Amino acid sequence: MKKALTIIIGFVHDFAAGCWAATVLAIYWLSKQSFSAEVGVIMLGLKKQLFWAGIVCVVAVFATGAGRSFTYVDNVYGKDAEKVRRKMLILKHVILLMVFGSGVYWQYMMVFR
Repeated sequence: MKKALTIIIGFVHDFAAGCWAATVLAIYWLSKQSFSAEVGVIMLGLKKQLFWAGIVCVVAVFATGAGRSFTYVDNVYGKDAEKVRRKMLILKHVILLMVFGSGVYWQYMMVFR
């Protein structure tokens, strides 16, 4: 059961991250288009929906990331390799937190400016 849960949590984590990236790209693409006033109102509504869907994806990424921390507690790769892996995970998460933060800010500026 634990192995299946580990796989599911990892899948949801990666899938939500990909979906968030898709919302960023969709909002960017919609922001570059020229629409009439009537269609522009509809597109603004769509961009708002995509923004909030992206926020849900970020929450899912954080929640499943926390879940992952409980499923990867064994020294799978050996004691020395595990130390390096943990340091690299910290670095990766610092970088990705900056990416998510700047991406959400960019989305917000494209939708609500």
